[in-house]
Amino acid sequence: MGKFGHTLFFKKFDKEPENEIKVVLKEVYEALNEKGYNPNYQIVGYILSGDPTYITSHKNARTKIGRIERDALMEELVKDYVEHNLK
Repeated sequence: MGKFGHTLFFKKFDKEPENEIKVVLKEVYEALNEKGYNPNYQIVGYILSGDPTYITSHKNARTKIGRIERDALMEELVKDYVEHNLK
């Protein structure tokens, strides 16, 4: 079978508590908004690049989001989107 013939499994071993992720995303979103940034763009930039400078240090937002794995953030965002928009 060719290079793209199989589906890979993405397996996460150390799972962050969902509630913690939601709390951090809410706090980071609010901090970005307070500083006049578009929180959606900034959070996407951070998740895609891993560059913490997309997140403001206001209210320790950068430190808070840095404690959560980016794949866990993405997983929570996708899960929430599916639950609220595709069911």
